[in-house]
Amino acid sequence: MTGRTDTPTRWLRIGIPVLLVLIWLVGGTIGGPYFGKVDEVATNDQSSFLPSSAESTQVQKRLAEFTGGESIPAVVVITGDGVLTAAQLGEIGEATTTLSSIEGVGQISPAIPSEDGQAVQLFVPISTGGDVAETVTALRERLESDLPAGLHAWVTGAAGFTADLVAGFLGIDGLLLAVALGAVFIILVIVYRSPLLPILVLLTSTFALCVALLTVWWLAKAGIFVLNGQVQGILFILVIGAATDYALLYVARFREAIGAGRKRWDAATIAWRGAFEPIIASGGTVIAGLLCLLLSDLASNRALGPIASIGIAFAVLSALTFLPALLAIFGRAAFWPFIPRGTDGDPGDNAERLVADPSLPVRGFWARQARLIARHARPVWIISTVVLLAASVGVLQLKADGVPQSDLVLGASQARDGQDVLAQHFAAGSGSPAYVIVPEGRVADAVTVLDTASGIESVAAVAKDTASGQIGVTVDAGAPVYTVAGPPAGAAPKPTVVDGDVLLVATLSDEADSLAAEQTVRGLRTAFASDLGEGVTFVGGPTAIDVDTNDTSIRDRTLIIPVILAVILVILMLLLRAVVAPVLLILSVILSFGAALGVSSLVFDNLFTFPGADPAVPLYGFVFLVALGVDYNIFLMSRVREESKRHGTRPGILRGLVATGGVITSAGLVLAATFAALGVIPILFLAQLAFIVAFGVLLDTFVVRSLLVPAAAYDLGRVIWWPSRLARAEVDAVPHSSHPVPAGTTRRSRRQNRDESEELGTGQ
Repeated sequence: MTGRTDTPTRWLRIGIPVLLVLIWLVGGTIGGPYFGKVDEVATNDQSSFLPSSAESTQVQKRLAEFTGGESIPAVVVITGDGVLTAAQLGEIGEATTTLSSIEGVGQISPAIPSEDGQAVQLFVPISTGGDVAETVTALRERLESDLPAGLHAWVTGAAGFTADLVAGFLGIDGLLLAVALGAVFIILVIVYRSPLLPILVLLTSTFALCVALLTVWWLAKAGIFVLNGQVQGILFILVIGAATDYALLYVARFREAIGAGRKRWDAATIAWRGAFEPIIASGGTVIAGLLCLLLSDLASNRALGPIASIGIAFAVLSALTFLPALLAIFGRAAFWPFIPRGTDGDPGDNAERLVADPSLPVRGFWARQARLIARHARPVWIISTVVLLAASVGVLQLKADGVPQSDLVLGASQARDGQDVLAQHFAAGSGSPAYVIVPEGRVADAVTVLDTASGIESVAAVAKDTASGQIGVTVDAGAPVYTVAGPPAGAAPKPTVVDGDVLLVATLSDEADSLAAEQTVRGLRTAFASDLGEGVTFVGGPTAIDVDTNDTSIRDRTLIIPVILAVILVILMLLLRAVVAPVLLILSVILSFGAALGVSSLVFDNLFTFPGADPAVPLYGFVFLVALGVDYNIFLMSRVREESKRHGTRPGILRGLVATGGVITSAGLVLAATFAALGVIPILFLAQLAFIVAFGVLLDTFVVRSLLVPAAAYDLGRVIWWPSRLARAEVDAVPHSSHPVPAGTTRRSRRQNRDESEELGTGQ
C-alpha cells in the first residue's frame, strides 16, 4: 500500500532481522554443547522421583542412617552347568574378590549358595554418589572377564535394573533427534517442495530446543528441577513438534502475503500480525495444561510440567522472532523453486461458490470438504461421533495399573534375565527386600506380624559392625544383617538404633516387582496399622516404592485431568469470547482422547502384547493430546471467528476450514511423526506414549478438526458464539443451491476481500 508512514527505514528492515538471527545464533551456539552434558544433571534413580508424602519415601530417606551410607543394592547370581563343585566355588571366590576394587562398589557379601547347590548369590552395594550405571557396567565386564569357562553371571537387583534403564535412554541425544528431525524434514519437503524452507523451519525448532535445554540444564544443576531420561525425551520431542507446528502457521501466512505481491518486510509483518494471536493462544494452552502437572505428588510429573513449559515458551518465541527474521531475509527465495506469484482471491470465496453452485468445477480437497459439510453437516458430525465413541469402547480393556520393573525395558535386559535365574534357585525377593522401620520397643511385635504374614521368607534386623560368618548372619547391601530370633543369646550384637527406631529387613517370597509382592506389602501395612497402630511402623523398599508410585499416579490422573479441562476451557472462552464453541471444542478433544486410548489399548493387548501400562501413561497422553489437540482447534476457530465477523458464521466456518486445512494437516503430520520417534527408545512407557499421542494427533487432524468440529459448528450456526455479539449477528447462513445469494451479505468483490485479507494478515 502507498502513503504509509509507519514503514521502518531500509536499515531497520535489514538490521532488525539480522539482529534477531544473531541473538538466536548465539543462544543456539551456547546451548548446543549441552546435549552432551545432560547426564551431568540427569538421574534415572527411581528414588529421586518418589511421591513426597508416601511411606516408602520416608523409609528411603532414612536408610543411610541405618546402613551407614547411600547405596543401591546389586545382586550377582552365578550358575554353572549343574551343581557347583568345590573347585568352581573356589574360582567364584577368587573372581569376586576383585570386585571391591571397582570404583563405587562397597563391601561385598560372601557368596551364598542356593539350597540346590546350582547357584550362588552375592550382595553388592553400589554407591549412589557416583554413576550407578557405569559401576554396574564395570561389574558386569569384570565378571565376564574373570569367571572361568562354564560359569555364568548376571547382575540384577535395583542397581541392575537402573543400569538397564539408563542404557535404554542412551539413544535420546543422537538417535531420537536424528529420527525426529529426519521425519520432519521429509514431510516439509513433500509439503512445500522446497529445499530451503524445510531447513529454515528446522533451524527454528532446533535453536528453540538448544536454548530451552540450556535453560533447563542450569535449573536442574541448581536443584530446582529433577531431570531424568523420560522427561528429557519428552522435552526434545515436544519442542521440535510444537516449534514446527507454530512455524508452519507463520509460513502459511507469509506465503499468502508473498503470493499477493508483498515485499519481504511487509509480508513478514502481515504474517506476524495474523499468526501472533493463534500461536500465543496455542502455546499458552499447552503451557497451562503442562503446569497442571505441578499438582502431582510425583517428582517426575512435577518436573515435567515446568521443564516442558519452558520448552514450549521457547518454541513460541522462536516461531515469532527467529523464523520471521529468517523469512524477512530470504523472502520469496525461501519457497524456491515453487515461488508463490499470486493468489486466486480469498480461498474462502472458492468454498462459498462451490456451495452456491454445484455446477462449478471443484478445485482442491478442502473446497470439496467444505461443500460436504455445508450439504451434510448433521450426518457428518453424527457419524464421526459414533465412530469415535465406538473406538472409545476399547478403553475398558486398558490395563494401566502399573507394570513390573522388569518389563520397563523393551528388548534385552540382563537384570530381567538375572532376576529369572535368581527366582529359580533362591527366594524370589532376594536382593530387593521390604524395609520396615519400627520403634525399638515394638520390634518383637513387628517381628510377630512379619512371621505370621504370608509372602515373607525371612526377617532380619540391621546392625553395623559385626563380623560376618556368625550363626544367622547374612549381608544385604554391605551392612551386616542378623536374624532377630536366630542366633544363640549373646552371639550377635543389638540391632542398630537410630532416634529410637530399628530397621528390619524382610526377604519376600515373590519377585519384588510382582503383583503377589505388592499384595504382601499392602497386607503388611494393614496388619501393622491394626496391631501396632497408625503411624508406628513404616514399610519401604523396591516393592513399596512401586505400590506408592502407582497409587500416586492413579490419584494424580483423577485430580489433574479435570483441572486441565477446566483451565483449557477458560482459555478458549477468553480467546473465542464465547461459551458454546469452547464447550464444543473441549467435548471433541475428550472424545478424540477416548478413541485414541481405546484403539491404543487394543493395539497394546493384541498386536504388541504389552504386559500393561504405567498409570501415568493415560495422564501424559491426556495432557499432550488435549493441549495439542486444542492447538489445531485454536488454529481453526480463531480463523473461523475472524471470517465470521465479516461474512457470517456459516460462511466463516467454510472459509476457515478451507484456509487452514493445508497448514493444520501438515502440522498434524509433523507432530505425529515427531512423537512417533519416541518409539525408537526401548522404554515401555515412551513406546506407549509415542503410539497414543501420534495416533491421537492424526485422529484430531483428519477426523475431529476436519469433520466433527466444523460440521457440528455449521449445524449449530451462530449460536456457537453465544453470548458474544456474533451470536446475534444477522448474517449467518451460506447460500445453498436451492436459493439465490442474499445481496450484500456474503458476496464481496474478489479485490476487496484480498486487500482486507492481506491487510489483516489472514490467509492460509
